[in-house]
Amino acid sequence: MDADELATLQTQPARRPVLVWDAPVRLFHWLVVALVTAAYVTLKLNWIDWHVRVGESLLAVVIFRLLWGFFGSETARFRSFVASPVAALRHLRHLFHREPDMQVGHNAAGGWMVLLLLALLLVETLSGLYVNNDIADEGPLSQVIPSWLANAISTLHGLVWDVLLAAVTLHVLVIALYAIAKGHNLLWPMLTGYKLLPSFIDAPRQTPALLALLPLGVAATVVMLLAAFL
Repeated sequence: MDADELATLQTQPARRPVLVWDAPVRLFHWLVVALVTAAYVTLKLNWIDWHVRVGESLLAVVIFRLLWGFFGSETARFRSFVASPVAALRHLRHLFHREPDMQVGHNAAGGWMVLLLLALLLVETLSGLYVNNDIADEGPLSQVIPSWLANAISTLHGLVWDVLLAAVTLHVLVIALYAIAKGHNLLWPMLTGYKLLPSFIDAPRQTPALLALLPLGVAATVVMLLAAFL
């Protein structure tokens, strides 16, 4: 180690592990990975009954995440990471600048990616729920919605699926780019919950994980009602 490297290490602030992602957020993230994969596999294998079950489960976890975005831990709340488009573009200008990772939660650009993925997942699962009810002749709405609108919803379901896969691919590529270009490992904190941050950065406020059972129950109830009436 030369003198310059030693001086750099000596000037860097001390770091300590900080819990940045609570268990409900991490569980949501990896459940979405598993369920989207399962939706793709069941669609390709034409396992429609399983495809529907996967879609309903995916809708439940998406509704849960939307609720947790208002009542969950600090880094889970939308108000903590939804920035202006200008801030997102400003962040992207430094995408290839190698620098220490001092971001507590989602960065300005990452927050918009979260919103995009949630919106796509919500539209895809809701439209899929209606399409299944329409084909199976279940649900009151399948009896009153005109055929042109039913066909439009079916077309939307297929279109949004393709956009969702493209967005997921972009998300994975950006994670890889952050690791290569900036030296930031975004996967490890989403697995463990912890990130090494300078001691002068405050730890985010955490909501007790057990409280997540309440929005999860609400989400499951909403999905059951939608499956019955949509």
